[in-house]
Amino acid sequence: MESPLDNKTIYGLIGYPLVHSFSHDFFNQKFIAEDIDAVYINFEIEDLGLLMELIAEYPKLNGLNVTAPYKEAVIPYLDSLDDDAKEIGAVNVIKFIRDPKTDDLIDLRGFNSDVVGFDKTLKDILMPQMTRAMVLGTGGAAKAVRAALQKHGVETQLVSRRKSEQTVLYEEITRAMVAEHLLIVNATPLGKYPDDYLCPDFPFRFLTPEHLCYDLIYNPEETLFMKNAAQYGAKTKNGIEMLLLQAFDSYDIWTR
Repeated sequence: MESPLDNKTIYGLIGYPLVHSFSHDFFNQKFIAEDIDAVYINFEIEDLGLLMELIAEYPKLNGLNVTAPYKEAVIPYLDSLDDDAKEIGAVNVIKFIRDPKTDDLIDLRGFNSDVVGFDKTLKDILMPQMTRAMVLGTGGAAKAVRAALQKHGVETQLVSRRKSEQTVLYEEITRAMVAEHLLIVNATPLGKYPDDYLCPDFPFRFLTPEHLCYDLIYNPEETLFMKNAAQYGAKTKNGIEMLLLQAFDSYDIWTR
């Protein structure tokens, strides 16, 4: 029996868990509004080793978004990377390149539209005095944020629960360090729905009205990280604009 998906181009999202996906609603509404014969599916896979099986099961699959915890782990499964993804070491968009004559899959190419989305949001929020930024987290999102900030000449300090040459621990953050870093970016998943009661262990008491605290999380609209920052007068921003911009870039990558 023929499936309704048999003749549709398929795009999707891989990650785990996928409790709520902006991308699913956004792209399917876009396809309907623009009369595009395509569908977007959430593929919640607990084991990334199932990726190739998934690709074999959906021969009309033309592109994927990648979310936590697979932005870095997916790279060995790909055939090639664009320059940004290669430099950052994280992928959130996969383009399926097919032979125009046979439609056979010939290349799984990884891209990073997070860096594009974050970079575009900086134009409206980055003040001249923000020469240093503190980025909470060390995963794929944090790497994209750091790459975008470096393009603007902003020095970054990564913060992690694990000590390394590139990071400081949360408990090592001092008032002087916070004073030097007027842009604070939460690039961890802490505070994301449904775990919106969580928050990075940041010393919010050191913040001032000169600070901007940017949370890449978009659901909830105001995270606990943002609420805590606002209590000390800091300006706040959530991740919805970045999410929209990277979604636009994802579709451009898939179709160009």
